[in-house]
Amino acid sequence: MARGLSNVIGFDDGPFQKTGPGQVRLVGAVFARTRLDGVVSGFVRRDGANSTARMIELVQHSQFVEHIQAVVLQGIAVAGFNVVDVHALAAALHVPVLVLMRRRPRLSSMRAALTNHVPGAARKWKLIEAAGPVEPLGQIFCQRAGLSLGEAQALVDATTLHGNLPEALRVAHLIAGGVTTGKSRGRA
Repeated sequence: MARGLSNVIGFDDGPFQKTGPGQVRLVGAVFARTRLDGVVSGFVRRDGANSTARMIELVQHSQFVEHIQAVVLQGIAVAGFNVVDVHALAAALHVPVLVLMRRRPRLSSMRAALTNHVPGAARKWKLIEAAGPVEPLGQIFCQRAGLSLGEAQALVDATTLHGNLPEALRVAHLIAGGVTTGKSRGRA
């Protein structure tokens, strides 16, 4: 791996009610390759606009700030349509951001849902477009800020133990579910 991007934080949200206002648990799992080194946690608004700022705050106010070399996300939004500005996140933390997806998203369906049901839809759609094209990355797909496709593949290879996603995402998903509902379930 050219840049040695093996210390990562993966963010995932906990389960949440799909309607009405609400705060949604956001968990960041900090990993050195495939070893869990720590956890950060906070809340974001369902369908809100504070995910980027909250992720920055959670990293910058943690003891891990000097060690994190990349941020990995499963999808570009948390808590419904609280869309992450991947370029602002990368710039604020001075690390690359890699958005991973198990399947290629149906962007037309996503845009329709966003436009018909979510406040701030135009701004959020611009963030999705600005994140760049969705590209194949082995058996998954990605969007990226601040790293090449080869570096993205090397990061995934170095930080994945089971399945196709980095341990940071798998474990963040399990912790967020367990803390929110009392038990974890499903896969990241």
